[in-house]
Amino acid sequence: MVVQRELSEAEVDRVFHALATSTRRDILRRTIEREQSVSTLASEYEMSFAAVQKHVSVLEAANLIVKRAEGRERLVRANPEMIARARALLARYEELWRSRIARLDDLLAEPAPTQNEPKEED
Repeated sequence: MVVQRELSEAEVDRVFHALATSTRRDILRRTIEREQSVSTLASEYEMSFAAVQKHVSVLEAANLIVKRAEGRERLVRANPEMIARARALLARYEELWRSRIARLDDLLAEPAPTQNEPKEED
């Protein structure tokens, strides 16, 4: 059984930094679909191989992808465990905001006392 621990602050920072650019999000999407070589990934973008390699390194540092050597090639695949952990973190943020909005809705739904009505004493 795999126990998912909460992400540390440093891990959260790395994940959000890694997902901050569209190129890295696209690389992650491509590697979710199937394992690919870095050179295959690089051929899909109008940037240098070195630039794509840097994007891959940022994703790897965030543990969102896993890179392995096969002969002379470096193959990249998404890391579903870290993606699930990041998704769980975002779900917790969503729940936090939904509960805050619900409380605000409840406050706004309460009728405001009129000036002539006496205020309730505790």
